[in-house]
Amino acid sequence: MFIVNAEFQIEGEKTLNIVVCGKVIPASTVTIELDPNTKRMVRKGVTHELDPAAASAVEEGLRLSEKHGGAVTLVTMGISEVTIGIRNALAMGVASAVHILDDAVAGSDTLGTAKLLAAAIKKQPFDLVICATESSDSYSGIVHGQLAQLLGIPALTFAKEVTVDGGKITIHRQSENGYDVVESMLPALVAVSSGINEPRYPQLKGIMAAKKKEIKVYTAADLGLAADQVGEKGAREKVLTIGRPPKREAGRLVTDEGEGGKQIADFLAEIKVI
Repeated sequence: MFIVNAEFQIEGEKTLNIVVCGKVIPASTVTIELDPNTKRMVRKGVTHELDPAAASAVEEGLRLSEKHGGAVTLVTMGISEVTIGIRNALAMGVASAVHILDDAVAGSDTLGTAKLLAAAIKKQPFDLVICATESSDSYSGIVHGQLAQLLGIPALTFAKEVTVDGGKITIHRQSENGYDVVESMLPALVAVSSGINEPRYPQLKGIMAAKKKEIKVYTAADLGLAADQVGEKGAREKVLTIGRPPKREAGRLVTDEGEGGKQIADFLAEIKVI
């Protein structure tokens, strides 16, 4: 995950300090391999990209900063290979990045990840934290809740629309009955759902400018966290076994000669669906 910074100034309006937490993941073109010793995804030597879910969070932060003014800061953690994804975010328009880079954080569970992100966020003033609901490689969907707890701010989740008016933030959240409207005073954390926006494509000017932008690097110690608070040593979750899912079996063809419905019902009962 990472910290990106873009600054805009709107005359006569209080500006926002926005932090976007995102993640850089193995590229969609990469064949994922699992390390049988660490029981983790192999990331070293693999091409990475900005997670599409994180790109939507970055886009939402940029749109809010362009409308209300202020700075956008993106925070990420990972191995050195994630730099290419950070550069992509910088090319979208953010001004600088902070990369949590430390072998000691490898194997962090969701709580360890949240602790690292919270410590990095607390290094600068913030009014709003934006996260994706979940990353595209792990789908845990709980880091944002843990992060809000550690920061001591309310969490507004599954946002499909975000608006800010003065010191108040409002989100629309889709539900089975339509939309819920949720409001909070700032500071707050918002977790945006996929499809909230269409992330912008970096233009040549932005790509060239990104090469000159600063990427600050922090270790766990820089953030005031001991080695046993993060990484595998600090993890409360343990991966016991790993493996690829079994191959899908061939389907069963049902020919309807008057009893097709019964055959389907019997099959569903057999697999305990009904």
